[in-house]
Amino acid sequence: MAFLYFLGMNVGILIIIFIILHKILLYCVYYIWVCIMNQILVTELKPRNSRQQKLKKILKLQFYFSIIFIIILSSIITYKTVSLYKKEKYSSQILNNYNITKLYSDIPSGKLSNFNENVENSHIIGIIEIPKINVYYPVFTTYDDELLKISPCKFYGPQPGKIGNLCIAGHNYDNGKFFSNIIHLTENDEIIITNNSNKKFSYFVFDIYEVKSDDLSPVYSYNKNLKLLTLITCNNLNNNRIIVKAYKK
Repeated sequence: MAFLYFLGMNVGILIIIFIILHKILLYCVYYIWVCIMNQILVTELKPRNSRQQKLKKILKLQFYFSIIFIIILSSIITYKTVSLYKKEKYSSQILNNYNITKLYSDIPSGKLSNFNENVENSHIIGIIEIPKINVYYPVFTTYDDELLKISPCKFYGPQPGKIGNLCIAGHNYDNGKFFSNIIHLTENDEIIITNNSNKKFSYFVFDIYEVKSDDLSPVYSYNKNLKLLTLITCNNLNNNRIIVKAYKK
């Protein structure tokens, strides 16, 4: 699973990492070749001239720095991978606890003495599901930087199915998780919001576009008579915001 997260990292970053590792590999091969050649020269020419000794020292330093760089780079990638995995796992755990709570919601509370109600459940408005891109996450009722790392959050607007503009923000992890693939949605694609009463509300996409990070018009400019849904995520290439607009029929 962690390897899949790594493959899903930003393509540009992966290309840069590949180029750097390729150059490091060339340095290592060249250093080994020079060492072998110097060893041959040592047996034939004694003492070695100062130029060869200086070149060998430089190559040795480059080799050591390359090893250190590889270790640091590997540590950063591992940290990012583990961090993303933990967030995704925690989001799945919250979703599982939320579903369990809904399953027992019709049972009188007096019969649930052994059931510990999940605290997070009271802070979730429901579940967002987008079949086309395999999105299925709980949605927090409030927008918070820490919560946003775990799952999509309600940014603005009414409860699901009500008149107004329900805005939901989610991180773009560029790996098929959270809202990274909403850019691939097209007109009339379905987005389903299931509230805490198990009632489903279907919204259908009618517009997809980008705005600057400080442009809040997708949130506050809308037809006040419609039941709208707005999904918001980042475009990591240009720092714009990707907006998906949908309406309830």
